[in-house]
Amino acid sequence: MTDGPRLSRRALLTALGLTGIATAGIAASAATGTLPAGVAMRHLLGAAGQSPVPKRSVVRLERVHSAARGRGVDLLTVLPPNVHTDGLPMSLMLHGLHGSARYAIPGNLPEALARVVAGGVPPFGFVAVDGGDNYWHENVPGDDPMAMLLDELPRWLAARGLGQPFACTGVSMGGFGALLYDRRRAERGQPVGAIAALSPGLLTSWPEMSKRHAFANEAQWAELDPLRSVDKLGPTPIGVWVGDHDTFIDGTRRFIRDARPSVASITPGGHNDAFFRSVVPDVLRFLGGHVPKPGRPG
Repeated sequence: MTDGPRLSRRALLTALGLTGIATAGIAASAATGTLPAGVAMRHLLGAAGQSPVPKRSVVRLERVHSAARGRGVDLLTVLPPNVHTDGLPMSLMLHGLHGSARYAIPGNLPEALARVVAGGVPPFGFVAVDGGDNYWHENVPGDDPMAMLLDELPRWLAARGLGQPFACTGVSMGGFGALLYDRRRAERGQPVGAIAALSPGLLTSWPEMSKRHAFANEAQWAELDPLRSVDKLGPTPIGVWVGDHDTFIDGTRRFIRDARPSVASITPGGHNDAFFRSVVPDVLRFLGGHVPKPGRPG
């Protein structure tokens, strides 16, 4: 949490002439939909507060219609600067509970992405969409966010000249969704290249999970729970990052024990933006190590 006056996202972007365009830092507060005024201004402007930070990743927000979800959804892309974007490999970025595409990206990710690509990591981008609050599956008939990811998002990326998803990154509920996405891609014979799960929303008891109202019943949760379907994940390299005081530490420890992911990082921290920002550089390097070579599918 941060103290001090808060400025609404609309007021901030209007003042800066950026209405309708997502910029780095809009993820500062998913819960309230507002930005800490001082933090937001410092993030969007240089250290002296006079000019934009140079060579920032290009962040764009659009509105598209999802037939799978039966509604319009936001589509947000983050592309590194000074690279050819035709066919650029993309990682999905799945938001957490009560989140959205606008707030899916940790605030330091655009700058960190530009930095690692400039440092030699193969270029790739991120794409986020609104997924609702049902742990990225069809809990409500006619609202299927997983079908949106599998069937619609590739078309939306192709229409913008971007490459297909080679990876999936998820935070909290999005970490659960990323592992479920990995399973669904494997079932289709189209394994994903890498999965990065940050503080994945893995719980070990139905009474706790039922409070989220994301599953019709315990049987549905059990069938989809990554903790009970490790054998269905396939050969995908998986990275897991979690704080030692995270809400989901018990479930994540169990997943690490059973799944033996390529990266299993437990470091000091909780379930908050400060922790997510702290692991972004490691996540980017992990994903960068699995970017497909030109001419190879994601």
